[in-house]
Amino acid sequence: MISNTLKSAILGIGIGVPSKILTNFDLEKMVDTSDEWITERTGIKERRILEDGENISKYAIKASLEALERAKVSPEEINLIICATLTPDYLIPSLSVLVQEGIRAHNAGAFDLSATCSGFIYGLAVADQFIKNNPDWKILVIGAEALSRKTNWEDRTTCILFGDGAGAVVIGKSPEPEKRGIIDFILGTDGSQWHLLTLKGGGSCFPPFDKRLPKEEYYIKMQGREVFKIAVKMMEKVSLELLERTGLTTEDIKLLVPHQANLRIIEYLREKLNLPKEKVYINIHKYGNTSAASIPIALYEAELEGKIQKGDLVLLVAFGGGFTFGGALLRW
Repeated sequence: MISNTLKSAILGIGIGVPSKILTNFDLEKMVDTSDEWITERTGIKERRILEDGENISKYAIKASLEALERAKVSPEEINLIICATLTPDYLIPSLSVLVQEGIRAHNAGAFDLSATCSGFIYGLAVADQFIKNNPDWKILVIGAEALSRKTNWEDRTTCILFGDGAGAVVIGKSPEPEKRGIIDFILGTDGSQWHLLTLKGGGSCFPPFDKRLPKEEYYIKMQGREVFKIAVKMMEKVSLELLERTGLTTEDIKLLVPHQANLRIIEYLREKLNLPKEKVYINIHKYGNTSAASIPIALYEAELEGKIQKGDLVLLVAFGGGFTFGGALLRW
């Protein structure tokens, strides 16, 4: 186990989600689907979607400002901004740069991190290492996605899944390392199955407007059944390995906060870990899959609802395209 002498911890958390709600009944008017079909297969009832003219930076900034306020940290005290996203406003500048300017954190470095749905956990792991080497630093870790802008609204298998939003945390040295802080991480990748979940158009291989590529490839494409099988296997493996190497058990966990991709995946994981329903946080019905933003949004709501208290053991686990996967154990 990692030493208690120095731990990083989440000092404050915030979210930013669009006000526009797209329900399953709205989708019934757009594609051949139904509320019953979507709910049964995904657990999703509605999702938040950017309005025309809105950008995800607006909500990343909103989430960051709330996290700073709750952490009682000023923007000038932030040393680094890490933004996990696969849907920045622009390729240049990065989303983290827009957040840095938007919150006036003029003493901070900033960079984006791309690890799809596992991005927030990857960002936490990077921030944790920076704090270990720079104990006085304060770091913003943000998960922010505008997946509605990468969704094919004519494809009923994917357009039902995704939503937009942002969540942010301030990471700093734990004031009580024996009772509070990040305990351990696992990060992993399986690149052998990358072709099962793709967004090919717009990169350097197929630049925008490249006529060699069908228009469908400029949106997210997924082979759902195959992705499901790999996701549940990897999320279970990560969760059990984290507990084993830290000397903890599922009985020690106060709350599991998984990536909100599909209710069936979450339920499968819960059963494999032998956790009661009250120990698993679920809000996919309200937001859909917000990729890197899903875990911080869920963490925020779990705290708001009193599901986690100071000192509680929380397990985070995610799986995303690539394939990437990751887990984190922390004392809240």
